[in-house]
Amino acid sequence: MSAFPFQAVARLPLPGDNAAIATQRLEKGARVQTASGLLTLDATVLEGHRFAVAGIAQGQAPLSWNLPFGTAVRDIAPGEYLCNADILQALRGRSIPMDLPARPNFKSEIPPFQLTAADFEPGPPTARTDRPGAFRGYARAGGRGTGTRNYIVLLGTSSLTGGFVRALEARLQADAQALPNVDGIVAVAHTEGAVPDPHNRELVLRTLAGYVVHPNVGGILAVDYGSEAVNNARLQAYLRAHGYPWRHVIHAFYSIDAAFEQALARAADTVRAWYGDVNDAQRAERPLADLKLALQCGGSDAFSGISGNPLAAWAAKEVIRHGGAANLAETDELIGAEPYVLQNVKDWATARRFLEVAARFKARAAWHGHTAEGNPSGGNKLRGLYNIFLKSIGAAMKRHPDVRLDHVLEYGARMTAPGYCFMDSPGNDLESIAGQVASGCNLIFFVTGNGSITNFPFAPTVKIVTTTERYELLRQDMDVNAGQYLDGAPMDVLGRALFERTVQVASGQRTLGEQAGHAQIQLWRNWPLNSDRETLRAPLAPLPAKALAVKAPPDVPAFRYAGEARPQGVIPRAIGLIVPTSLCSGQIAALAVRRLNKNQASAVKPDLCFATLVHTEGCGVSSGSSEELYARTLAGYVQHAHVQHCLLLEHGCEKTHNDFMRHALQEADVGIDDLGWASVQLDGGIAAVLDKIDDWFGQRLAAAATPRPQQAGLGELRLGVASHGAVTAAETALMARCARVAASQGGQAVALAGSAIAQALTRAERPTLAYAQKARQPGLHLMECPTQHWVEALSGLGATGVDLVVACGDGPPLQGHPFIPLLQVSLSAETRPTAQACDLALDPAAAEDVNAQRLYDRIGAVLSGRVQTRSMQAGNVDFQITRGPAGISL
Repeated sequence: MSAFPFQAVARLPLPGDNAAIATQRLEKGARVQTASGLLTLDATVLEGHRFAVAGIAQGQAPLSWNLPFGTAVRDIAPGEYLCNADILQALRGRSIPMDLPARPNFKSEIPPFQLTAADFEPGPPTARTDRPGAFRGYARAGGRGTGTRNYIVLLGTSSLTGGFVRALEARLQADAQALPNVDGIVAVAHTEGAVPDPHNRELVLRTLAGYVVHPNVGGILAVDYGSEAVNNARLQAYLRAHGYPWRHVIHAFYSIDAAFEQALARAADTVRAWYGDVNDAQRAERPLADLKLALQCGGSDAFSGISGNPLAAWAAKEVIRHGGAANLAETDELIGAEPYVLQNVKDWATARRFLEVAARFKARAAWHGHTAEGNPSGGNKLRGLYNIFLKSIGAAMKRHPDVRLDHVLEYGARMTAPGYCFMDSPGNDLESIAGQVASGCNLIFFVTGNGSITNFPFAPTVKIVTTTERYELLRQDMDVNAGQYLDGAPMDVLGRALFERTVQVASGQRTLGEQAGHAQIQLWRNWPLNSDRETLRAPLAPLPAKALAVKAPPDVPAFRYAGEARPQGVIPRAIGLIVPTSLCSGQIAALAVRRLNKNQASAVKPDLCFATLVHTEGCGVSSGSSEELYARTLAGYVQHAHVQHCLLLEHGCEKTHNDFMRHALQEADVGIDDLGWASVQLDGGIAAVLDKIDDWFGQRLAAAATPRPQQAGLGELRLGVASHGAVTAAETALMARCARVAASQGGQAVALAGSAIAQALTRAERPTLAYAQKARQPGLHLMECPTQHWVEALSGLGATGVDLVVACGDGPPLQGHPFIPLLQVSLSAETRPTAQACDLALDPAAAEDVNAQRLYDRIGAVLSGRVQTRSMQAGNVDFQITRGPAGISL
């Protein structure tokens, strides 16, 4: 066998490294000619994975960029595949044929970093150019800076108004096309601010305040109900107290005080009144000093630190030379890279502040039983980033060595001075970007090895991919090919081209992500624990799921509904479901569902409707019990009786990729033979994967038999019952009676454990189901729910297999589920005026059995398709998986 020349198959990040990176798959036994001699590989080495090019003694460190990423557990010879326990486990969970070593040869441990004031030497400032440049942007008054875009933003101040602002965006979407100087009307909906006393309240308020005054915002409508932990009043108080120039932006604070549809009309009128003023904004020449870059990476690979991140750093240096600013984030993705990050810092106070922020992040993770080592995703590991140290060293290359670290910021804190900033944030890409934009970043560099399809709603994202092969696969979604550097192009040439493109994008040239109409947002999520003195609860493990017996009430109401006879039983209308395996594929799943439903609506014989479950999990979240909860929830929906055809859509680089879900479903005894599988990255990007999804469902529908209509009764009913907020004793009794009827007549009823309804149903103190655990026995079940977040509770109930959820509440309209009807009931004259989305207002003076009959009549009408619930009709729906007591963003 002839030997490969080293440069043809591998790279050393820096001379002096003892670990090389393979630039292609190399088989066991392959020979590689290095400057030091000929070596033979002892195992398969995938592209991006490392092998030793020099001997490493036991206890010594393998090195990349001359920095340690572990400690050898035995002597390692040249040619050995470098592997730790995590990468071996990750690769064995993939469907990839390869020869792997039986045991690891290094462990993910390095000496702790130490820096003292005596050792510290401040770095020189970045040299400024004597010919500062310009771009064409929107000058904003009041010190807001310069916009690279001009958007109208519809801001939900908490998760409770997420459905409202999304529905408002849909209503106003067409208007933007008639406004030539308005880039769009976009909703900012998120998961935060609704639970009482959230630990992240300060972060959420700071982030929302940053959005209000962001230079890319021409007008903003903030929407609340008024009762949330984060609401308009608290946001206004925060803006005033911290000196944000919010009066210099067109704005309104709107509190919903009418029925959903009426409130939408009022809000739309408010926004439409701004069109003339927002559209009057004109681009003008502005100094490049007004440009603020967010430096971000996601779906990273072994080449991110060699091509993509250094390229972004080159252009960022040039922006800083022109007087601008750059923002580096993701605290946990710099742990292990401290020697490089602090190699060039403004002063000792800044260096010490960086270390304090990193220590705080590690302490918070420890409260929840986690470490930053849980950060690398399955895609990171597959593409050669074995542990947090390798990932961090590569991520740190987004700072050019000639550029010093000038500032350390809290999450979402405003960037008020030029230079290079570090901002505290989790490694979750979307949560981190949300804070960078709140800091004032008006353009984003997003570096990706796997090909992450990430865009922000009102700040343009330039996506930089690390290898030519991945660029060619995803060229319709990737803006810049940094892989040209690996192919031999000089970094200075590529850097100058990226800098010139940056000026063009800042001046209005649309990125590929903007052209695709794809964007996502997620704030740094709340964490359950706030100190190491709190008790970490045990994971929400599956329970025996044995149903509780209940007695039938004396008056059992008449109940029938018209359904479809399917193998799973009699169901309402069948669903074609797309399950995104992570937050990053969620919006693309939503694009696919809109296309499918549009095509199906025009079909001669529409047999089913399509739905998806857009959520924020699967990447950038701690492993362990959180992933178990996540996998159980999605498994519940994959096997839900309403779901007739199901396709799982991965992004491609997440922790919970398609292979992860295959294993999770098989362990849960869920059949996978009839499931569809698609990958945004591996199938070629947004357009290609949408076509693949269309084709798969088209084939399934063509082969499916026409469903047979059938009548169903109480024995077939699977009912969820819930309440939110303070409800009356009469409402509690009615919900309990409703559940008792279904459970005693051969059907199923699932209530939330610990709720007033559960207490009225049974004296049993313990739940029968863990969160999102499928209910398999008829009878009464109590589902455990670890948070007070309504959407998380509803999402867990849906995964148990219920056909419909009946709920009552005393506050704002409850958000519904994407495909399981939510029937909201009121039985109180006091609560009726505030229950604006109430589907059924019952008479509090009527007998309980009379109201129960009316309720069951409405349930039958909804399940038969004769009546649609208000939440679904208005589009006030949401979905969110709980992270449980140990969940935290990493």
